[in-house]
Amino acid sequence: MPRARRSTVMITGASRGLGRALAEAFAGAGSRLVLCARGRKALEALARELEAEGAEVEWAALDVTDEAAVRELVTRSEARFGVVDVLVNNASILGHRGTLADQPVDEWRSVLDVNLTGALVAIRAVLPGMRATGGGSIINVSSGVGDRPRPGWGAYAVSKAALEALTWNLAVEERETGVRANAVDPGAMRTDMRRSAYPAEDPDSLPDPAEITPVFLWLASEESASVSGERFRAPEWP
Repeated sequence: MPRARRSTVMITGASRGLGRALAEAFAGAGSRLVLCARGRKALEALARELEAEGAEVEWAALDVTDEAAVRELVTRSEARFGVVDVLVNNASILGHRGTLADQPVDEWRSVLDVNLTGALVAIRAVLPGMRATGGGSIINVSSGVGDRPRPGWGAYAVSKAALEALTWNLAVEERETGVRANAVDPGAMRTDMRRSAYPAEDPDSLPDPAEITPVFLWLASEESASVSGERFRAPEWP
């Protein structure tokens, strides 16, 4: 298993599901962690568990759309650990499942605000430090509905397609700074969000999120130092 490219990894939406699995995987790879999520109780429990196992963790219960709160967490983490070298934009919400014609506008705004604007907020918070050190890895968590039309996924599908567009533009813009940006489609996983989207599905038929973490570790490692502007499907990697 590759070690993290550098020592400090920030993960949004880290309290459960894929975010929690990534926190555990990066802790196991020796990284220092910067974790955030909206649920304080679950996030604090995870942080304490990882610290008990020897990991160094900074964390904050926050909404990723709150620019001041995200910047404060990054500033505090940089004071303790130095620059955040790896950012995993994992935080997302599902919102209304239905056609775009029936999409409630308030939910549309909420989904795009969290899934897209929240990613930009985190990127803007870590980017100055990454640029100053000449490199960094930004990994945006997309979805199977992010790269092709799929009726009935509403704002969620649009937000993930836009997140991929953000990834490609960021990769081009930061080409000379050494900051890399890539997108990962994790595929179907045994998570609460998947259960909400497919309530009739047997969760035991799906992989645990921990099984798809290797591609993230690789994208955060020196082994992928030349890789930027790419999209990966975790179940098909390597």
